[in-house]
Amino acid sequence: MALIVADNINKDYRIGEITISALNGLSFEIEPASFVSFVGPSGSGKTTLLNLVGCLDKPSSGTLRVADTDVVGMDRKESAAFRGRHLGFIFQDFNLLPVLTVYENIEYPLLMVQNIPLAERKGRIERLLSAVGMADQKDKYPDQISGGQKQRVAIARALVTNPELVLADEPTANLDSQTAYAVINLMKRMRDQLSTTFIFSTHDQKIVGEAEVIFHLEDGRLANRETKGGAIHG
Repeated sequence: MALIVADNINKDYRIGEITISALNGLSFEIEPASFVSFVGPSGSGKTTLLNLVGCLDKPSSGTLRVADTDVVGMDRKESAAFRGRHLGFIFQDFNLLPVLTVYENIEYPLLMVQNIPLAERKGRIERLLSAVGMADQKDKYPDQISGGQKQRVAIARALVTNPELVLADEPTANLDSQTAYAVINLMKRMRDQLSTTFIFSTHDQKIVGEAEVIFHLEDGRLANRETKGGAIHG
């Protein structure tokens, strides 16, 4: 069963008297444990689409199912609960809380969203700290670690709730090439170990080159779907 099913998704914004169409008739499916990139020029609708899949916004029309749930019909409280159960987010500027340590930043979603007991929290956090190579940095604060280390912490924080889906908006934009490849390899390893689906909105050819499925967006439309075996136009 597909993890995400979008059918004829449209998203319009009104600015004064003007209506802007950000997405136009998008239909696609994404399978579990996928490594997917949405690519296209600025203004093509990548971030808008990520916000819809992430239940941060609603389409103007069309149907969207994520983890076998109709996410279009949910209210704000239901959307927040759904995100806490099923989704993780990685941002290009990391979005770590400066007053919390590395350990506490990773722990934060477990306290605020899932209310996981202490012993289980500790086990999850320590496993992920080890997996992302940050166990020896767990007591440092974000301003005491490098950009690449911050992104590793952000990945651990996104995965600590055991999400089915992680959404990443330009996650390597602020990283040098060597660190970016290390972060990409880390995410692929996490996908292989945990069967987590990763979806990227990105311009970064390093991520695009590693993606197994690539959706090309142009002017809010799906121009084609490309797999490692070739392109499927639609």
